[in-house]
Amino acid sequence: MNKFKELTVWQKPMDLAEEVYKLTTGFPSDEKFGLQSQIKRCVVSIASNIAEGAGRNSKNEFRRF
Repeated sequence: MNKFKELTVWQKPMDLAEEVYKLTTGFPSDEKFGLQSQIKRCVVSIASNIAEGAGRNSKNEFRRF
């Protein structure tokens, strides 16, 4: 499953990440290392987990991620 970038399940979180990054730029500066950072890390982890699972050796491992 090396072609994870072609999967809709990976593309949608990437689109979501772009929107979240745009939206969080409007957060107050005192939230830069708080809520803003946590939201960004969370949204990035969705696509990252899918990509990591795609690099595994079996379909079962991919499904787990």
